[in-house]
Amino acid sequence: MNPPNTITLEAPARIGPNAVLQLIATLKSRGFGRRVESLFAAAAVPDWLMSPPVDMIDETGVARLHRTVRGALTEEDAQDVMAEAGRRTADYLLANRIPKPAQTLLRFLPARLAAEILVRAIRANAWTFAGSARFTAKAGSPTVFTLQGNPLCSGEIAAAPVCAWHAAVFERLFQVLVSPRCRARETHCEAAGDPFCRFEVAWR
Repeated sequence: MNPPNTITLEAPARIGPNAVLQLIATLKSRGFGRRVESLFAAAAVPDWLMSPPVDMIDETGVARLHRTVRGALTEEDAQDVMAEAGRRTADYLLANRIPKPAQTLLRFLPARLAAEILVRAIRANAWTFAGSARFTAKAGSPTVFTLQGNPLCSGEIAAAPVCAWHAAVFERLFQVLVSPRCRARETHCEAAGDPFCRFEVAWR
């Protein structure tokens, strides 16, 4: 007798909860509190308001939420909200995930060396923000990050880059740990028709 056919289901890719928690906080602080319930309902994640996630969450829900917010707000408001949510996410990491002695050491190192060390740390923890995307990183000025198959803009069509959340996370971490002169920008975006999302962080 032949063994029965079996199907192995892959676990869904996951992203850290701050991609949701800091977005809630930002929407409320920016005066969009009355719209939060409708936005989360439209993204099919209303439970995240009643019971905010504390562990890694399915990237598809996060992606729907980010796309819903970008689609419901003006382009300027959406960029501002996503950027602030990204900065808040980085601030959370600085306060709770990156050891203070390591932060102190990075601030005393030359910017290029600090960037190399920070890039290694980001690469090691990319699973928390990249989800199923293929992530690459190259240190320098500019430091270059790429996400191929970025779930947070999957299926979106835009005339310009939309991944302000990722850009803001990178910028804040580099401003605090490498140089306050650091600035991040998204030079390519899958939503705008590019083959990957590409971010440059420079301090010159």
